[in-house]
Amino acid sequence: MRLTPSLLLAALLPLFAGCQMLAEQPSDPNVGTTRMQGELSAANGQLLFKPCSEARRFVVKDAAGTGILQEAANLASGPKTTLFADIRGRLAGSREANSDGQLDVTRLYRVEASASACEDPNFKQLTLRAGGHAPDWDIKASGKGMVINREGKDPLPLPFLEEQMPGGGLSLSSEANGQRVELWVAPQRCVEPGTGAVRHLRAELRIDGQALKGCAYYGGARDN
Repeated sequence: MRLTPSLLLAALLPLFAGCQMLAEQPSDPNVGTTRMQGELSAANGQLLFKPCSEARRFVVKDAAGTGILQEAANLASGPKTTLFADIRGRLAGSREANSDGQLDVTRLYRVEASASACEDPNFKQLTLRAGGHAPDWDIKASGKGMVINREGKDPLPLPFLEEQMPGGGLSLSSEANGQRVELWVAPQRCVEPGTGAVRHLRAELRIDGQALKGCAYYGGARDN
């Protein structure tokens, strides 16, 4: 049977549609990467990363322009400063001396001067942590709800609804007990005043007619 142009086009339409669906599928930037926490140190002009509870050290390479090298340099106030980093990246072999390989960093969640962050018992259960100053406030969110701590007030545990916002942000809201509470976070570099700690999210808490600003980061229970 001879196919006319119209029949040939009709036969190929499903193929074109399938190709278009494949082409439109977004690529996941996290494929092949792992989220890790550990300590940063400098040696021989290089930045090294030691995962929590490990002895191995990896040479840090900024593979995605995260700014981790400059952030670490800004926070290192002395040669004995212990820096903690929460990052995502790929481990690879390396010929560098005095190292166990190379860490290609693709995302920076936070970096701070701390000798105890690796021992945080709550990190793996949290989906989000946010906080700010003047006045001091702090929010810990998990699969069980969120707890709001504010200066001069008792802890306030609340259930919440989470919504994805355009541009990669999140909204956590609650209307429990007739009180409207909203936490907005957006992907933007945020520096905590006083400590200089760097977070990957900017936050705003709206409660009791106030808008309290601060910084935030994803907890260990959220793998993105």
